Amino acid sequence: MECNIGGEDARIEALHSLEVLDTEPEEAFDRITRLAKMVLQMPMVVVSLVDRDRQWFKSRQGVEAVETARDISFCTHTIRDSQPLIVTDALADPRFAKSPLVLGEPHIRFYIGVPLRTRDGFNIGALCSMDTKVRQLSDAQIKILEDLAKLVVDELELRLLASTDSLTGAMSRRSFYDQTAREIARAKRHGVHLSCALIDVDHFKSINDTHGHGVGDLVLKRVVSICKSELRASDYIGRVGGEEFAIMLPETLLATAIEVADRLRKALEATTIEVSGQSVHVTASIGVTECTGAEQNTDLLLQHADAAMYQAKSAGRNRVVCYSKSDLKVVRDGPGMKQGPAGIVQRTLQPSVAVGQ
Repeated sequence: MECNIGGEDARIEALHSLEVLDTEPEEAFDRITRLAKMVLQMPMVVVSLVDRDRQWFKSRQGVEAVETARDISFCTHTIRDSQPLIVTDALADPRFAKSPLVLGEPHIRFYIGVPLRTRDGFNIGALCSMDTKVRQLSDAQIKILEDLAKLVVDELELRLLASTDSLTGAMSRRSFYDQTAREIARAKRHGVHLSCALIDVDHFKSINDTHGHGVGDLVLKRVVSICKSELRASDYIGRVGGEEFAIMLPETLLATAIEVADRLRKALEATTIEVSGQSVHVTASIGVTECTGAEQNTDLLLQHADAAMYQAKSAGRNRVVCYSKSDLKVVRDGPGMKQGPAGIVQRTLQPSVAVGQ
């Protein structure tokens, strides 16, 4: 079976879509590596996820490092095939004989790695076990490791399903909150910018009442699809209400976030859904804010974006409004901006007639 259909970029995208890189250790995965260590009677077992330039360990037994460079890793070779990679004696294998992982800590001599293969056919990493001496494994032991590797993938994919809104494909509210908490902590720790946009579909109740809930569902799916097509890989969107979606923009200045939101607004305004000979037009009101201050948290960030979004609705819908305090002067001085009430800054736009108006 062909591995990594679509190439390396597609494989990396599949890995990142699981939203597991750089997360905390979890018992579900540690249980698997402990079991593998016991069954194989080997000192080192890891769940290795192979990113573009590194391999990162979601779970590890007997290994101190959290990650290593990809170019010296055994697992970068494992993911090239659908079968386990077995290196009986690394010192006798020209691919690994001069590796710092062999000549230095952790002094790998024997290696077995089973690809972590997703349902879509991407090898995102490996469940691997290592020893400091030459080993031989039985067919039964290899089969057990293969079964454990499938359990790792099942756990990753089931979590992704649980974290995704089944209708739209956006992140679920809980998953969005969890990820945003991590992004806020990262922004505070590294002093980077983080912005948020809250999108509410205009007159959504009228769409449901006029055309039925089936059409309403199509509208929500289209909104998420359009947003995803306009965003970077590092951005993410979550469904936080019936017709409300929140977008997080890591390492993004407020002024840039406003431009992104305006681009989304225009893309949504240009959307038409044809249903039984009728055209359903979609617009949205968008509130934008930036994570500022040590006291910032997910709830406060969304409250500010929500306040700006309601101001957008009150001002006539189909527009972007920015909530800003610390960056008020910079935003106000930008083209097409004017100060609104209570620290809210409104981007002047020409609203179009929305469905139900």
